[in-house]
Amino acid sequence: MALVRWEPFREVESLQRQLNRLFDEIAPTGRREEEGIAFIPSAEIQETPDAIHLKVEIPGVDPKDLDVQVSPEAVSISGERKSEIKTEERGITRTEFRYGRFQRVIPLPTRVQHDQVQAEYKDGILKLRLPKAEEDRNKVVKVNLGDGHRGNGQGQ
Repeated sequence: MALVRWEPFREVESLQRQLNRLFDEIAPTGRREEEGIAFIPSAEIQETPDAIHLKVEIPGVDPKDLDVQVSPEAVSISGERKSEIKTEERGITRTEFRYGRFQRVIPLPTRVQHDQVQAEYKDGILKLRLPKAEEDRNKVVKVNLGDGHRGNGQGQ
């Protein structure tokens, strides 16, 4: 049996490479920027009986640099975060902010009246109120339970 020398730092370096790959997949740093995508804004959807409320986090973007398009089934948000970094001759600037264009298409859980959308953009948060389409607002689905003695044939 041969003895193998254990090198703990080699294992730590391997773990670090694996974690870096994982974080690049979750929040890409270099590759996506080369492809022209700076970041993907976070979104939050809340559904009420009458409307869908969508909040999108887009800090540091001027409203005139946003393009919001709504169809009955989805919301498309694109824009550009412009860099304002100014470096002196001998100064060094390091930034982790992402600049450049972005785009996100958010599918909606139900159809909306896309011509009745209300929007507000304040403190880097875009809020959209998307009224549900009339046919989806009053939609009721009848569930057939069979003749009462037997089920529907599933799960027995």
